[in-house]
Amino acid sequence: MYHYPPSVRNLISALSRLPGIGEKTAERLAVHIIQMSDVEAGRLAESITAVKRRVRSCRLCHALSDEEICGICADAARDATRLCVVEQPADMASIEKSASFNGRYHILNGALSPMDGIGPDALEIEDLVRRVAAGGIEEVILATGTGLEGEATASYIAEQLKPFSVRLTRIAAGVPIGGDLKYVDQVTLKRALETRRDL
Repeated sequence: MYHYPPSVRNLISALSRLPGIGEKTAERLAVHIIQMSDVEAGRLAESITAVKRRVRSCRLCHALSDEEICGICADAARDATRLCVVEQPADMASIEKSASFNGRYHILNGALSPMDGIGPDALEIEDLVRRVAAGGIEEVILATGTGLEGEATASYIAEQLKPFSVRLTRIAAGVPIGGDLKYVDQVTLKRALETRRDL
């Protein structure tokens, strides 16, 4: 990498610190940025500056938003009685892309992970309890991950919400469509059998 001038090396180093970007990908991106026109590079730089300046956490659900309240929370057509709890904004985006849910969300900004020092106070769980306690929510759908941390988070939240008269549900998990059973892990198969439904 020392065959590049310091400014290019600095750009490669900065890009490689992004999640999922290794040094080779960072190098390709840096070369691409260098080959952009000044107008394109200016637009990219401005979009990064604008997102840092404007984007904040929605006051209600903690989604990414340009306003104090995000578009989903502000949408009166959404079902305010159903609340889907997810770990990250990207999880909410995935559910939205599926067009299978018309309620509102609560984003935890992580999952419980004692090994990494992430306890309940590091997540937006207390805020979730306040939202449910305020009334108007009939169902809380726990859509955290199906790994150890996600399951622990869902169990903890379920325990915290027990005192309230709200229906608690957990997303189903199981064999993916087109999946071959011999390649599916035992935990997924167990969960698929436990969450089976009538035909």
